[in-house]
Formats: sequence, structure tokens, C-alpha cells
Amino acid sequence: MDMEIEREGNYDKPKKLKNFVSIKSLLILIYSIFFSIGQISGAMLVRIYFLHGGKRKWLQSFLLTAGFPILILPISISYIKKRKKFTTTNNNIRVFVTPKLAMFSSILGILLGICSYLYNFGMSYLPISISSLLGSTSLAFTAIFAYFMVKHKFTDYSVNVVVLMMLGSIILGLHMNKDRPIGESNRRYMLGFVMTLLGAALHGFVNAGVEYSHVKAGVVVTFDLVIQMQFLISMFSALFCIVAMIINKDFQAITREAEEFGLGQKKYYMILALTTISLQTMMIGSLGMIFCSSALLFGIVNALLIPIQQIFAVIFLPESFNSDKWMALAMCLWGFASYFYGEYKDSMTKKVTKYKHATLQDQV
Repeated sequence: MDMEIEREGNYDKPKKLKNFVSIKSLLILIYSIFFSIGQISGAMLVRIYFLHGGKRKWLQSFLLTAGFPILILPISISYIKKRKKFTTTNNNIRVFVTPKLAMFSSILGILLGICSYLYNFGMSYLPISISSLLGSTSLAFTAIFAYFMVKHKFTDYSVNVVVLMMLGSIILGLHMNKDRPIGESNRRYMLGFVMTLLGAALHGFVNAGVEYSHVKAGVVVTFDLVIQMQFLISMFSALFCIVAMIINKDFQAITREAEEFGLGQKKYYMILALTTISLQTMMIGSLGMIFCSSALLFGIVNALLIPIQQIFAVIFLPESFNSDKWMALAMCLWGFASYFYGEYKDSMTKKVTKYKHATLQDQV
């Protein structure tokens, strides 16, 4: 009788594992869709803001995480459910993140605020076709930082993507004068180029840092953990940007900027509202992907969106797509394909090894 119960319990384990994997895959898919929609629409809206007279870079940086209070709703629902479970079972259930994760979140939030400012600085002077290609180098930086922080192994494929994306950035840098917007000084254009690259590097560090935080804390990744970490990181980033806005006197300048905005005052506030929604959607998607999978998967999806962003920029904004951009794009996509193939090959090798190990144990 005991043996039968034990067998039934063993049979249930694969089912539970399968259900967990399927839920995790579904979450990754949902977060990928969120990130894709937010990334494409957010970049377009930010560029439109700067093209028509917007100058508040810290304001745009704040909008990236300004929508964080919306996360209070799913956190509250989860809290109520857990409290009910706690009272019925009398078990000591952890409801909130650990102090160590809260500390990591505060640091990552501040770094994210700086990263957002660097990106917005670049986008204020660069076309989307350039800034998105430069921003995609965050995949290369993520691979480098992930190697040192979470011990992701460097393979021929990951080295290939780092080299190719860096070469793509060099090509854009050598021929930057071809894409300089009318009326934009060479100094500002160059500064935007450098700031975007610095933003990509810091973004890579933050991506690896998010993965490092839950690995170092030794916690199991759950939906509750993801939402709470997203809330804390976004909150600290928003608070950091608010302090910067106060120092820069951005709050006093918003009304005047709205009146002078090229598309009109109403569209100014509408663009800010839509930007907040788009960027918060992107934030939820990006952090969700990193928690549910890895920082490198996020970098891959980010790189995959580049050609779509280019198409939208050429159709809806006054931007061109010359041969240098095509070459840089080809290098980015080549690097992406190479890296994706390497990750796929590595995962298949692990599955085969795991299967062989399980077969040997059954034989013993």
C-alpha cells in the first residue's frame, strides 16, 4: 500500500514539473509581447517628443518607471490570497521580498534611472534607426557582464555576437555625418552617439544585475517575486529621476514647454501619457523576461526588434535607411542568429546529457 502511494506521488512529480514549465513558458511569451509593444511604441513617442521641441531628458527618464503604482494592484491581490492561506494553514509564508533583494532593487533602480537618462540623451540627438542599433549592443554587454556576475559561459557564439555588434557600432560611428539631422551640431550628434553606447553598457550591467540579485539571494523565482521586484526597481528609479528633475527645475518648465510644443499643448500631454504607458509596459516585459528566463534572452528579443523599429521609423518619422545602416543591421542580425543558434545547441546538449544520466540511473 505504501509503495503504491509512493509511486503515485512519483508519477505526480513529472506532471507538476510539466505544469510549472508550461506556466513559465506562457509567462515568458506574455512578457516578450509586453516588451515588444512597449519598446517599439515607446521609442517612437520619445523621438516625437524631442523632434517637436521637447527638451526635458530627466522627465522622459522618469516616464520609464512613472507607472510603477499600477503594480500595487497585482501585489495586493497576491498578498490577500497569501494571507488567507496563512490563516487557514498556520504556516509561516513569506509575503514580501527579502531585505537583501530589497537592497539589490534599490541599487538597480538608481542605475536604471541613470541608464534611462543616457538613452534619452542619445535619442534627443540621434535618429531611431541609429539609436536602436546602438542600443542593441546591450546584448553584447549583457553577455560580458553575465559571464562575470552569474557565470554564464563564453562560447564561440557569444564571442561572435560581441565582435559583430561592436563592429556594427564602429561602422555607424565612422559614417555618422550622413545621418546627422538638419540643424544638429556635429558635437551634439557625437555626444548623443557616445551617451547611447554608455547607456547600452549600463543597460547590460543592469540586466545581468537583475539575474545576479535573485541568484545571490538564493530564492525561487515566482510570479509574486517578479512583480514585487519590478515594483521596487521601478519605484527607486522613479524617485531618483524625481530628485534629478527637482534639481534641474523640470517641473517648473513643463507648462512652458507644453505651450511651445510643436504639435500643440493637448498633444504634448497626450504624448507624455502614452509614453508612460508604453515605457511601463516595456519595463514589465523586460524585467519579467529576465526573472523568468535570463538576461541573455531579453538581449536576444531586444536585438530581434531592431528591424521592426527601423521600418516604423522610416514609415512614420523623417528618417532614411542608407547602406551603412543596412550593413550594421546585417551584423546585428548575424550576431543575433549566431548567438541564438549557440544557445539552442547548448540547451539541446544539456537535455541529451540529462536524458542519458536519467537512463543510466534507471538501469542501475
